[in-house]
Amino acid sequence: MQPLRILFISIEGNTRNFVEHLTAYAAKRHAENAAAPEIAATEISEASDFTAETTPYFCFVPTYLDGGNGIDNGVKELMTNVLGEYIDYGDNAQHLIGVVGSGNRNFNEQYCLTAKRYAEKFNAPFIANYELRGVPRDEQRVYDALVTRQKEVISHD
Repeated sequence: MQPLRILFISIEGNTRNFVEHLTAYAAKRHAENAAAPEIAATEISEASDFTAETTPYFCFVPTYLDGGNGIDNGVKELMTNVLGEYIDYGDNAQHLIGVVGSGNRNFNEQYCLTAKRYAEKFNAPFIANYELRGVPRDEQRVYDALVTRQKEVISHD
């Protein structure tokens, strides 16, 4: 199976940390079973050049909002906008096959709100979530969700 491609943005390092652990987990699974895909991850930031995506990918996005309750106020996205702009660039959104969100569960309705909005805006499924930096069991759960989704996409092509 082709590698799982991940585009992500990390403001405070939580998403980067999780993606690094997830990548290591995937490498371990791949070493045990060559059919288990590895991960190819790319961090998107203000310094990133926008390029045309030509293969399926997932995006990992944390939630940073401007306060409020996330329903009728405080829903303005802060800091992850460049990832949304990257996905919006050219035909990149056509290759987005799933969104993974993170955040702090203490924020109730705002938990993973940005990822849910990306999923809706770019017509891609919201496939998994984890809190803050995640925990080891999140790595297996998210990895399995990515593998399942990629297989679904490949089988429909």
